[in-house]
Parts: sequence; C-alpha cells; structure tokens
Amino acid sequence: MEAQAGITVRRALELPALRRGLPEVVASEEQLDRPVRWVHAGEVPDIASLLKGGELLLTTGLGLGTRPADQRGFVRTLADRGIAALVVELGGRFTELPGALLEAARSCDLPLVQLHRRVPFVTVTEEIHTEIVNGHYALLRSAEEVHRRCTDLLLRGGGAPEVLRLLAGFTGNPVFLETPEGQLLYAAGQGGAAEPVEVWDGLRAKRASRAGEPPAGGVTVDIPGGGAGPGSVRARLVILPVEGPLAPVHRIAAERTAGLLAVVLMQARQEEELAARGRGDFLTDLAEGRIAAEDAPARARVLGFRPADGLLLPVVMRLPAELIPPGDWAVLVRAVQEELTTVGLPVLMGVRPVEGRVPLLLGLRSESERSAAADRVAAALRAGVERAGLERAGVQSPAVVVGVAGDWEGAGPGLRHAAEAATAAQGLPSRPWYDARRLDIDLLLWRLREHPDLAAFVDRAIGPLLVHDRTARPPLLPTLEAYLAHAGRKAETARELHLNRQTLYDRLARISQLLATNLDDPQAVLALNLALQARRHTA
Repeated sequence: MEAQAGITVRRALELPALRRGLPEVVASEEQLDRPVRWVHAGEVPDIASLLKGGELLLTTGLGLGTRPADQRGFVRTLADRGIAALVVELGGRFTELPGALLEAARSCDLPLVQLHRRVPFVTVTEEIHTEIVNGHYALLRSAEEVHRRCTDLLLRGGGAPEVLRLLAGFTGNPVFLETPEGQLLYAAGQGGAAEPVEVWDGLRAKRASRAGEPPAGGVTVDIPGGGAGPGSVRARLVILPVEGPLAPVHRIAAERTAGLLAVVLMQARQEEELAARGRGDFLTDLAEGRIAAEDAPARARVLGFRPADGLLLPVVMRLPAELIPPGDWAVLVRAVQEELTTVGLPVLMGVRPVEGRVPLLLGLRSESERSAAADRVAAALRAGVERAGLERAGVQSPAVVVGVAGDWEGAGPGLRHAAEAATAAQGLPSRPWYDARRLDIDLLLWRLREHPDLAAFVDRAIGPLLVHDRTARPPLLPTLEAYLAHAGRKAETARELHLNRQTLYDRLARISQLLATNLDDPQAVLALNLALQARRHTA
C-alpha cells in the first residue's frame, strides 16, 4: 500500500518519460521524498501565481529571466508556494543552469533537476498523472477494504469497540472516541487500552487549542447525530501519529468508519456502553497487572474516578449466561449507572461483555465503611439489573462479590480475586453479596471442577446418600446440609427443618449408617462439608 495519495519526486524521476531526459539533481537532493500532487509545465515569470503547492514544475527556463536577482526571486516564489520540485530542460534557454538559480534552490531547500536531453513535456505529464491517479485509486481501495471489514464485523455482532480496534490496527496508531466537549469515551490500540489512555491524557494536558481541532499530524473526524440540527456532532474520532505518520488513506478510512460509528451510536445510544467498556478495559488491565500501581491513579482520573485519600474497595458483579444482554449492554450500563448515583461514594464502573462481568472500584474513607458500602452497591447493582429488564423467573440472580479494601497496590489483585470468586459464586445459595475472602474454598473447588479426582471424592463422601434420595423418602441430603450449616447444633437444625428432636436423631443416625461415618468426628464433618461444596461445582 502506498503511504501517499500521489508519488514522490524520486519516484517521478524514475519513470521512463523523465528518465529519457537523463535527469540530474543539482540542488536539495535530500528533499526528493516530497510528494507530487500534480504536474505543471510553463514558461511565464509569474507562474507561481498559477500553482497551489505540491506540483512538479517543468520548464525550459524561458520565464526565469536574465538577471540573477530575477532568477533568485523566481525560485523563492516557487518555494513559498510549496511546489514539490523544479525541473529545467537544458538546450533551449540554458546550456547550463545559472549559479544564482542553484544558490537560491539550495537556500530554499527546493529540489532542482536539470534534464540533459529533450523530452516531450506532455508525455511526462501524462505518465506522472496516470501514476498519481492509480495511487488515489489504490488508497480508495484500501479504505474500502477497511469499511468492508468493519461492516462485516458489525453484521457478526461486533460493536463500536471492535470497530475502533480494527481501525487502530489498520493505522498502526492509537484511536480515540471522545465527546464533542473532549471527554474520552473509548481508547483503542494494538496493545490494549491502557497505553492509549495514557497518550490521550498527555495530549489533553498539553492541548491549548479548542476542542475538536486535530493535533499536529493527527486526524479528527466528526461523527454526526448528536442533536436535531444538520451540523450536530455526537462524538469525535481522533487518530494520533504516535507509532508512525498518518497517510491520506488513514483519513479516508477514518471518515468511512465514522459513518458506521454514527449508525451504531444512533441505534442504541452506545456512548454510555463505550465509556463503560473503556473503564472495564482499565480495570481488567489493572487486575491483570498490565498497569503499574503508581500509574493507576492518573489513568483513573482520566476516566472520571477521583476518590479522596482512603481505601479502594473492589467489587465484581457477574451475570449468569442466561441474563447476559443478547445485543449490546447499553441499557444495562445506563440502568446500573443511574442506580449507582444513590450510593453516595466515588465509583468507577466498567463492563466486560465477553466475560459477563461488571467490575467496580469504590472510594472508602475507612475499613469501617466496607460492609455498609457493600450493601448499598450490591442493592444498586441488582436494582439496575431489574430496571434493565434482565430479571427472569427460574434464573439465578447475578452474583455480587466484594473484595478486600486496600490501596492502589492492592486494587489490582483485589479485583482479580473478586472476579475469580464471582465465577465460583454462581451456583451457591443466593445472597445480597458475597465476601471474596469467604469464597476461597469454593474458588479452589471450582478450579478443580473438571478434575476426575474431585468427582470421585464427592461420590465416596456422599454418594450413598445421593443414591438413597433418588428413591427413598424423606430425602436425607437437606438434613445433612442443615446439620452442617448449624455446626452440629441439633436444636437449631430441628427448628430450621420443623422436626421434633427424635425425628432428627433418627435421620442423623440413618445418615451415619449410609455413609459409614461418625457425624461427631471433626475430620468426617470437614470431609462432608467439602463434598457438599464440591458437588455444587461438579453437578
């Protein structure tokens, strides 16, 4: 793929039409990689007034004048106009180029080429113009391929984040989606979202220009549809030349991608989801150790999270597969965010649609706030799920897991622990929220759920009881579960099961007989507890 829409001066000199003239570069050879936008031939002194910049000018020198001052002025006006190069054919006006011409070209950094043989200028013009047009066509074809891939991605169920990541891969540079006011919605790059967010924050800190003005060498494209007016802007797509320069094809691709993003954003008002996905990427990168603890506060501030000095509380909500939104998460994100406004604490909420997770960080003043804050956040999360219309009869509620409060050093490991524990919590008895510290055994058993030894252990420990309950009545497994849940306290077990003492004793005796174990033996009780917990993950 050509980097430019035209060709360079160097490439033009390599084409047959100019090569037949035996070209010799006599000034500013280091500037031969300038792009040639067009070719022009002329012999008038004020020809610079007819040019727009980027032209390769062909002349026999008739318009250069005879005085050194005129020749220097001729070159300076061409250089000020920004032409690509000046090509002078020897033999008509000059047998060799004047020293004043050479001196002026070198001082103005204007490539100067002399042709030692005559060539038809019309042939040179046709050949270079054909090359330029072919280059334009190649650029359009490359941009069209990006547009096609983005369209296919959307048809396969992808969303705006996937489109932005595809564009970042095509340009080799970070891509950003921001509001018209300059607030970051989403950042995409080839190596994840953490580095682009840092780049964007650095740009914002140095940016003195008005919102929407492209940074030096960058590309900014408006995404329409933010209001009723024909010129309304919903968001802005920004590409920054961090890893390499941007070519015209990148602007073309950005403009075509912006049209697709406009449709996606208008379909479901996905700005909230995009911002939540960006925050979800940040929280996941933090959990996975891809963001250093010392860098995390600054990046969190970019995303709008500014907790006071104190503790950070990691929380993760995991939705069962049956509740995961079938299309986008915009409705859920909006509902949960609105509910979280009632919590009264600084909250950074993200989403991870692939894993079905909603990770959060809360700012606490002290450890004593942990339990009350967890109650409020868990209630808000569940209310948001209900408000989004995702509650269904017969489907387990989302699992909300609260991690250990700590500083930024512990926030990443705390988020990772809570996320893993949230996976293991599915299938457990429903609670408003689970303490991640009390799910470590379930997490260990969940990780071993596919190991054959775990299923064999469950079968040895409680298999006879499961066989009994398939055919006999009353079932004895609920009695054992209640007995162990009350740590062997028979009076409390009997009250929960609505049994008299003697009936409970008879059932416990029958359980001991079936399992060939002593329910007063601590080791036997430990094994039975583990077997019951393991059964939830292996069933």
